Amino acid sequence: MRSITTFDLQYAHRFYQFKGEAQYLHGHTGLLTIEVEDSINEGVNMVYPCNEIQKTAWDVLKNFDHALILREDDPLLPAILKVYEETGIKDGTPQNTMKGITFKNELATAYPDSRLVVTKETLTVEGMIKIVYELLKDKLNIAKITFTSGVNAASAEYNTKNNIERCPLCGISLDENHSCPKCGYKK
Repeated sequence: MRSITTFDLQYAHRFYQFKGEAQYLHGHTGLLTIEVEDSINEGVNMVYPCNEIQKTAWDVLKNFDHALILREDDPLLPAILKVYEETGIKDGTPQNTMKGITFKNELATAYPDSRLVVTKETLTVEGMIKIVYELLKDKLNIAKITFTSGVNAASAEYNTKNNIERCPLCGISLDENHSCPKCGYKK
């Protein structure tokens, strides 16, 4: 069975070296859906609490919300960073309170203070799915991710392989000490 949750993401990007309208800097409202699969946890009668999926995923996904996403070889990147430096926002401001966890993998690097994500490939709906899966695959038993942005949509299904120990009282993942960080249950 699956627990399913969604996220709204507002972001700007462009398709560098693309011949068409998407080569221009533009913005989107994206809808990301994550489906987590596992057996029903008998103690709480659910696969995984959706609010806990949101908390786990949002720690990294908020890097994409109200952010600029550019490919690493895009000549706009140094120009944007120069403007950010000149206007004093490159290293963040007190108003930038929605910062995610800094991450770097082979697909993307997040710079939360600058509200910037730099990607290896052009950020398409398919590219977003690949990045999100890489960031969350060890934290959640992701069975499917769907991303819709404007008229574009894609989805990918995965074989769930994680054996994530969950709390019988509240359903969330136990920590490395086999304890529940939410309710204090100890195995």
